[in-house]
Amino acid sequence: MTTGRVSTGTGPWPYAVWALTRLWLLACVFKVVTVAGPDVTVDVSVIYRSWYEVLLTGTYPLDDVTWQYPPGAALAILSPALLPFWEYATAFFVLVLVCDALVLGLLLYAGRQPGMRAAGAWVWVVGVPLLGPTVYARYDLMVTAVAVAALLAGVRRPRALGVLAVFGALLKGWPVLLLLGVRKGRPTRAAWSSAALAGAGLAAAFALWMPGAFAFLAFQRDRGTEVESLGALVFHIARQFGWEGQVELRYGSMEFVGPHVELVSTLALGLAVLGLGWLLLWRLRARSFAVRTPAEAAFTAVLLFTVTSRVISPQYVVWLVGLAAVCLVFRGTAMTLPAVLVLVAAGVTLLEFPIGFGHVVASDAWGVTLLVVRNGLLVAASLIAARRLWRSTVPGRPGVEAVPGAVEGQPSRVAR
Repeated sequence: MTTGRVSTGTGPWPYAVWALTRLWLLACVFKVVTVAGPDVTVDVSVIYRSWYEVLLTGTYPLDDVTWQYPPGAALAILSPALLPFWEYATAFFVLVLVCDALVLGLLLYAGRQPGMRAAGAWVWVVGVPLLGPTVYARYDLMVTAVAVAALLAGVRRPRALGVLAVFGALLKGWPVLLLLGVRKGRPTRAAWSSAALAGAGLAAAFALWMPGAFAFLAFQRDRGTEVESLGALVFHIARQFGWEGQVELRYGSMEFVGPHVELVSTLALGLAVLGLGWLLLWRLRARSFAVRTPAEAAFTAVLLFTVTSRVISPQYVVWLVGLAAVCLVFRGTAMTLPAVLVLVAAGVTLLEFPIGFGHVVASDAWGVTLLVVRNGLLVAASLIAARRLWRSTVPGRPGVEAVPGAVEGQPSRVAR
């Protein structure tokens, strides 16, 4: 019998699986359960805590080159002050857990709407623990929560998307890419103008709040090729043939130092520029914008910039898990296969860091294999996502034309 009610098809299972997997993550970061490899909580208990103490004095960490973040990152680092009755690291882990729960709630709520589904919530439930304890020992999950909120709010409120995207960008840069796929016309004007106004206001506020708000730009410029990046594979393989370089701790990460490293870093930057050029060309050529297009465009853009980055830290994958989850909230999304590839890459990332990080640094067979598989999965996801985004939005096939402003549930192309 039909009651007229919309079935979510979720029941209690997402909550139960989320609770069990997050209990395991908490056990890991609180060291009840030990995961092989380096202690991933040191970033919070030592590095974040030292930044916290500097920030409390009224300045950004100007003398610390490991401070590689936009000024809004100070809010994440200072956030444990909201829970003063707990030690810094404990408060931080609890706040990440809260953000994790908020993302689940947003995805489940969105999944109950017409034309939506619960698959996105399941991507989040499964994808986050696949990354292991690192995901709770960095502030990237907090940034991802802002990005998920921005994309879901943008379905009906482009201005909210603009404000949240620029706020996320001031936390960690990449959420500015959420603005790329907003439907042309009035939604774009609303989202981009609100982003510009909010960005200018927030940037000025951070600059006035404390000295050194934008010192991170110089630190980022000087970074080299981190051992987990796509470009690093050149040196991992070259080491097998007598390459004379080595691995050193620089700018807070393990980087290659030696002959031709600067060249590979420059080539990675060139690939990022090519990726940006492709995205701008897509934006100019795109004609068919469905309700899911902003999420699909953001997912594709962040994939491209992740694989071309000089650094692919494990926590970067949580950005992709969050964006993949939003894509799969929408019925008819073209991003199912790239999302699955990202989930597999998340599991391999846990094997690569922290479990197999010693092998990666040593460039032995196991370490190189893990990197080839993980980075290969991300490259494949990037190329497939880019191809599918282009085909679903850009007219070009004979006898087919795009329908400007297409919406979810309606065909995006029609035969002439």
